Amino acid sequence: MARTYAFSSPVDFPRLSSVLPNLPNGPLDGKVRRGYTAGMKTAVSIPDDVFADAEGLARRARKSRSRLFSDALREYVERHSPDEITEAMNKVCDEVGSQPDPFVAAAARRILEKIEW
Repeated sequence: MARTYAFSSPVDFPRLSSVLPNLPNGPLDGKVRRGYTAGMKTAVSIPDDVFADAEGLARRARKSRSRLFSDALREYVERHSPDEITEAMNKVCDEVGSQPDPFVAAAARRILEKIEW
């Protein structure tokens, strides 16, 4: 069963107005006020077992759930970004070098000779 969990609450303006009523124009007076976390509030549905595993990992890592989920999402996005993948492949190619491998060249030649063009 999946439940919906809310993470990383930066500012809820109506609630902030009731907590800090002495602000001149309320929270929309041009000043940026954030809660204890910076970021976007969002709600996601996560299977209970994944949530329980994340809770345990957050405790062991001594991180908040919000920080754990933010770090995990950041890593996922970086791993799946086409530019990041291309950059990583270019780095590997630079490290390996561009010298042709005689064995690979011979194997490729044999395969290409067998293929009908």
